[in-house]
Amino acid sequence: MVRWANPEELPGLAPIELAADRLFEQVGITFPPGTTMIEEAHDPGLVLVEGVPPAGFALMGRLDGHVHLDQLAVHPDSMRRGIGGRLVAAVLDHARASGASRVTLTTYRDVPWNAPWYERHGFAVLPEEQWGPELRALVEHERALGLEIAPRVVMSAPTA
Repeated sequence: MVRWANPEELPGLAPIELAADRLFEQVGITFPPGTTMIEEAHDPGLVLVEGVPPAGFALMGRLDGHVHLDQLAVHPDSMRRGIGGRLVAAVLDHARASGASRVTLTTYRDVPWNAPWYERHGFAVLPEEQWGPELRALVEHERALGLEIAPRVVMSAPTA
């Protein structure tokens, strides 16, 4: 069942993100050292989780008036059980309820569990001319962090 995270659960989500990130090594992607995205999150009101203890989470923010999915991570031991799909559906529901017309995200174009997976969940590549200034700044920031190890795309899904 997807629910909002409790404040005391936030520190326990970093191992989920790290374990999920290690899967990228299978496709030749190794992330630069640094903190995880969830370690930089301090507001449980922006984090949806599934499970007790959580097996996966979705970290959200807002960019250009839209909900932005900053991070979706499911522990590898719990993958292929629909957790990611339920989390994405809950993000879309939250966006709709908050009045956002779409959800955006950035992801790897050719990694099977990234862009192709999001396409199966209603997302499509968002052309650069449709990026707002905050989304554009995020993409530039990700590039500066060294995350563009492989081709990346911006994707969007409508909430209506």
